[in-house]
Amino acid sequence: MVKVYLSRKGVSFTEYNVSMDPEAVKRLVGMGYRTTPVTVIGNERIVGYSPPKLDAALQSI
Repeated sequence: MVKVYLSRKGVSFTEYNVSMDPEAVKRLVGMGYRTTPVTVIGNERIVGYSPPKLDAALQSI
């Protein structure tokens, strides 16, 4: 859902697939998370799908 939401808003992003990329798993765990999605926008980390939080983070960059 996050990918669709960002795409519809015209926001470019990089996806890291933790099921296919061991380095992505290390990055996720290194941030202190064990669940997905985690969206990083600027200094904000948003866990799960939350349009209001995504919009707020996008406005802050």
